[in-house]
Amino acid sequence: MHITVVIATINRPELVARTLGHLAGQQRAPDQIILSAPGPEHLGDSSLINIPRGVTVRGVFGARGSCAQRNVALDMAEHATDIIVFFDDDFLPSPDYLANLETAFAGNPDYAVIRGHAVMDGAHGAGFTFEEGIAGLPQVGAVAARYPAVQDLAGGYGCNMSVRASAVCGLRFDERLPLYGWQEDIDFTSQFRPRGRIVALGNLTGVHLGVKGGRVSGLCFGYSQVVNPVYLIRKGTMTANFGRRLILRNLAANIARSLRPEPWIDRRGRLRGNLIAAAHVLLGRIEPEYILKLQGKRP
Repeated sequence: MHITVVIATINRPELVARTLGHLAGQQRAPDQIILSAPGPEHLGDSSLINIPRGVTVRGVFGARGSCAQRNVALDMAEHATDIIVFFDDDFLPSPDYLANLETAFAGNPDYAVIRGHAVMDGAHGAGFTFEEGIAGLPQVGAVAARYPAVQDLAGGYGCNMSVRASAVCGLRFDERLPLYGWQEDIDFTSQFRPRGRIVALGNLTGVHLGVKGGRVSGLCFGYSQVVNPVYLIRKGTMTANFGRRLILRNLAANIARSLRPEPWIDRRGRLRGNLIAAAHVLLGRIEPEYILKLQGKRP
């Protein structure tokens, strides 16, 4: 099977270079890597080093935002590959990740979407350095036995998820979820349910560094924490129960921790964004793209 890895990135040329160097250590190398960015300055010449022989690396450029950038790559890959793998630029897969992924898709024609496990996930804390991520990978592999071999899911997790290209059939990420595109992974992959199973596999593991640079402001992210779930509930790609729990959990965390926020999270900015979004929702104004107007405003 032909495997294409898609990495959407912005403002992280050095990290992209190191992540590509890490992908060179895969037991089963990808056939193609597509780097999608707003412009070539986000990649840098050094990002094309340490690539295994025979692997095609392409840079594609377009509008800024995770959804738009992934869509540019999808346009290129959908009819030219068998498996499309979406890795964040700060996700370090275990060495056997792509080999196990290929085996799973080849042996299970009913699989449409496959997600792995970020055993160490820096998105839920201060994050990890590249060196810490590499050092943690041997332990990550050992943890794989704790996970179910196969687990059916409602949707994927954007830092490491893969789709069968023949099941895409024109589906794209929703560009009304701009910039970081929070919950775009659930929105996109949940639409595959009529086309096959959405599963997490225990033998697909890695480290998500959770690098904080290049993300949106606390104000914008807080707005998305409320509006994006409401938008997706109305769209029908997120259940009302899941969306409500998501909103309430984030709102409660931002309220509780705004007095003594973590150094790496702008809790007060997020809370302000939550409240602006809640007011908009009460007025019937469901506009995920409103965060474009919030950009640059002080939290």
